[in-house]
Amino acid sequence: MAVIHAEKLIAADYHGLADIEAGRPVDENTIFHWASITKTFTAVAIMQLRDRGLLELTDPAVRYVPELREVHNPFGGTERITLGHLLSHTAGFRARTWPWGGDETWHPFEPREWTQLVAMMPYSRILFEPGSEYGYSNPAFIFLGRTVEKIVGDDYKTYIHKNLLEPLGMHASYFNATPWHRQANRSNSYHVIDGRPVANGADFNTGITAANGGLNATMPDMGKWIAFLMDSTAAHQPIHRQVLSPASLEEMRQPLMPVHGPAVPGLEHEQIGLSLFLYEHQGHRLVGHTGSQMSFSSFILYDPDADIGVVGVYNTAYGDETAPDTGRISREFRVRAVKEIFSQFWTDEGAAD
Repeated sequence: MAVIHAEKLIAADYHGLADIEAGRPVDENTIFHWASITKTFTAVAIMQLRDRGLLELTDPAVRYVPELREVHNPFGGTERITLGHLLSHTAGFRARTWPWGGDETWHPFEPREWTQLVAMMPYSRILFEPGSEYGYSNPAFIFLGRTVEKIVGDDYKTYIHKNLLEPLGMHASYFNATPWHRQANRSNSYHVIDGRPVANGADFNTGITAANGGLNATMPDMGKWIAFLMDSTAAHQPIHRQVLSPASLEEMRQPLMPVHGPAVPGLEHEQIGLSLFLYEHQGHRLVGHTGSQMSFSSFILYDPDADIGVVGVYNTAYGDETAPDTGRISREFRVRAVKEIFSQFWTDEGAAD
């Protein structure tokens, strides 16, 4: 876990093992998989293209992904689904990429090719009136990644590297297969079965779903990302303004739709903005996102007004009925961050310290 204040990583704690067999401990150079936090990168890429006049959030998604015309929409034509709906999880697409359980050993982890998603479109349907409610969707962000590719002519991963990772100095961040020179730093991931951690293997291919959850990065690199997301005025790092305007960053964290789910202490009144989840706690606003894939779980959480953010990640999930579930651990992790870290900055004494 790391704490970021202004543009600086001011505290970090590394615990446990990145690889059990090798006895290699987690440290600042350990590379984790960040799963759905990748969606925040995809959202910033879309906002960049909007700010450059290459698209509008009100544009129909089919303008850039014409294959979506094959999706069954009982509420009207798919032309009614906008890029803004995709960004805010209000388009009505299903949550999972694959429509089945994926529990057979021969099932692929994620679709490798765009044609596989296209083949599923005639057998997919919109679940609610677009723009009327919230429904988390992984495919929606794959379609946004495809939109980036159609507009700029670059592969999605190449675009993110050129326009986000490189200018922000996130040089230990990449998608999918680990570069040879960084393999000694790649964290393995573990699924606990009958009380025993079983390795999944360090690398896996997120295929065509990279825009939904393909990023790998170190903790210091993710500290740079949350510093960028927090910097509403670009007062700390001028490069932030070149990556995305402060106004667009603020627009991303404006509430658009309530998220109905179990109340989490410290993370109340949950709403969705443009890819970002928004909370209110004792008069303070918190912004964040979580990620969970292949036994990696992670979160970012920040207060843009107090200029304080927390990043957390771990490499173990649980598979037996007696062990705590990963989702609950992630919630408790964030609740403790609110109580024990953010609260210190919400008091005059804590801010002075």
